[in-house]
Amino acid sequence: MPTILLWTEPERLSKDMLARVATIAPDMDVLVTHNSQEVEAALDGIEIAAMGFPSELLPRASKLRWMQQWSSGVDWLMRQPEAVEMSFVLTNTSGIHRVQISEHIFAFLLAFARELHRAIRFQDRCEWVSQNQHRGVFELDGKTMLLIGVGAVGERTAKVARAFGMRVLGVRRSASERVPNVEAMFGPDQLLDVLPAADYVVITAPLTHETQGLIGEQELRAMRPAAYLVNVGRGGLIQQDVLIRALQEGWIAGAGLDVFEDEPLPEGSPLWTMDNVIVTSHYAGITPYYDERAMAIFLDNLRRYRAGEPLRNIVDKKLGY
Repeated sequence: MPTILLWTEPERLSKDMLARVATIAPDMDVLVTHNSQEVEAALDGIEIAAMGFPSELLPRASKLRWMQQWSSGVDWLMRQPEAVEMSFVLTNTSGIHRVQISEHIFAFLLAFARELHRAIRFQDRCEWVSQNQHRGVFELDGKTMLLIGVGAVGERTAKVARAFGMRVLGVRRSASERVPNVEAMFGPDQLLDVLPAADYVVITAPLTHETQGLIGEQELRAMRPAAYLVNVGRGGLIQQDVLIRALQEGWIAGAGLDVFEDEPLPEGSPLWTMDNVIVTSHYAGITPYYDERAMAIFLDNLRRYRAGEPLRNIVDKKLGY
C-alpha cells in the first residue's frame, strides 16, 4: 500500500488533521514520524511526503512523486542538487507567511522610527533619559520603501506601507508584472539605480544561485547614509562581512535582521552589540496559525493530487522558487 509521510513529531498534528488526511486518501498508509529509521524502513512505499524529508534518505526515495514542504523557501535545493534532477513534484506553502512577516517588517521599521531599540537598552539599565536624547526619531509617512522581492509577503508589505503614507518601489525578476500599491517596478539589473531613492530597503526575495550575495559593497554604498536595511528573506542574500563594515562605518543608518549567513548567529558576531542593529532569531515567519494554514494547502493539494488536477504552489526546482 502506498504511503504518505508526515515528517514531524506525532504530537504536533491533531487527530482532526490526521482524520482529514485519511478521508482524502483512505487507501494510503499515513506515517507520522520524526525518526529516520522508521522512514528508511518504509522508504520503498513513500509516494507523498509533507512537512519535510530526511535529507540523507531523499536520494533513495525512488517512489516519491510529490513533496509538500511546510515552508516557502527552497534554498535547501542548493545543498542537495541531486533533488533537482529527481522526478518528484515539489510544492511549498507560499502565501501563508504574508501576515506575520509583513508585521515583523513593520516592527523593525517602527522600532527604528521611534528609537525603541535604544529605549529598550535604557530600560534594561533603569535609565530615564531626556527627550533631547531621542532627537533621531522620525515618521514613516512620506518615506520611500524599496522592496527587493515582491511575492506574497512583499505584496502585503506594500499594502501596509501605503496605509502608513509611504511610497513603495519594487525590484523583482519579472519587473513587467504590476503589483497593487507598488508605484514602480524594476529589474535586478536596475538595483543600483534605484537604491539611492530608498529610506528603507526591505529584502523578502528567495535565496537562489542568482540572488546569493545580492547585497554587497556596491549596493550598500549606493544606499543613503540615513537609510535602513531590513532582511527577512535569507541571510545569504547579503554579504554579511560587508554589511558589518557598512554599519560600523556609517554607510547606512542601521539594519533589522531576522536571517543570517550562519545560524545561530555566532556569539562573537559584532551584530549582537551594535546600537544601530536589531537582531531577531529567524522567527519572522512564526505564528500560532502556521500549521493550520500549511495543512490547508496540503489537504487541498492532496485532494488535487488524487483527482489528477494541477497542484498549487509548484516550485521550479531549477530556478529555486
